[in-house]
Amino acid sequence: MPGGADIIKDYVSEFSRLQNWMVAIKDCSPDTYDSMHDRYLELKVTLTSLGVNLTEIDKIKN
Repeated sequence: MPGGADIIKDYVSEFSRLQNWMVAIKDCSPDTYDSMHDRYLELKVTLTSLGVNLTEIDKIKN
């Protein structure tokens, strides 16, 4: 069973990867971007509740 640090590491990686994809498609596929934004918010809330400071890694900022 993964520990708390492993879970946080996986979520931070997913958060970062998702943001890179979102930046790349924002203008060419707004519907896909909006769908990805929902997952972005879920990850942001989860990571914040786990005490992760997202200030430095949050590229979307909303």
